Amino acid sequence: MLLRVAVGATLRAARTEQSRTLRDVARDARVSLGYLSEVERGQKEASSELLAAICSALGLTLSTVVSDVSMHIKSTEVATLSVVDAA
Repeated sequence: MLLRVAVGATLRAARTEQSRTLRDVARDARVSLGYLSEVERGQKEASSELLAAICSALGLTLSTVVSDVSMHIKSTEVATLSVVDAA
């Protein structure tokens, strides 16, 4: 799994869990709606500054998001290894 995909999925999950719109978070993070959408879909890799702004807009710490991303990647790696080992 690509890091940008895991970051995007984590950010989107946090936003939807808060019942917030892309427009709302983009405004609070001071990034364009289109760019935030691309980040959430894993099409763009957010700079550390942009990621920090999005985290702040979501009321999350950067360390929490990075930890969630790490767990997301780890679960994918474990699933992939299990399939390969079973073959």
